[in-house]
Amino acid sequence: MVFREFRLSGSGGQGLILAGVILAEAALKDGKNVVQSQSYGPEARGGASRSEVIICDSIINYPKIEKCDLLLALTQKAYEKYIDTLKSGGVLIKDDNIEETIKRDDIEVYSVPIISTANNGLKRPMVANIIALGCICEVTKVVTKESLEKSVINRVPHGTEEINKKALYEGYSLIKSKKGKICHEA
Repeated sequence: MVFREFRLSGSGGQGLILAGVILAEAALKDGKNVVQSQSYGPEARGGASRSEVIICDSIINYPKIEKCDLLLALTQKAYEKYIDTLKSGGVLIKDDNIEETIKRDDIEVYSVPIISTANNGLKRPMVANIIALGCICEVTKVVTKESLEKSVINRVPHGTEEINKKALYEGYSLIKSKKGKICHEA
């Protein structure tokens, strides 16, 4: 499958807007055409948040996503709101705390401990978005790891480069441990 349209969803404060910007910047570094957009609820933290990225080698004719190739869901609410916007044959990367209340047998599902890895493994809740980017890159190969790492370092707050780099590699590892064992957990 060619991955072009990415929807990153969760709640405000999870850094999904930044994650979308980083993914878009990495694609630009790789010489691809990109459109990035975002949406979030009225609450600064805790409200719905969504970032969308379209990546293509050719001209992008329409800047909005109706059906995405990859859906990242970090909250139950985001999963339930956007699961029907994932194309048949697409990929869902969801935090492993999310219960699959809407069953689909036409998609690949990666259920990974993104939030708990950030909170418990790295002791930094704010890096969940970067862990998620590592997961996305490892599944799709849409951008090079070199471009993604440079974009992460370029965009994260000064002084947090090393922990964010570590988070990115944790994301790669989470998916590598799931390869060949696609999860459909309920």
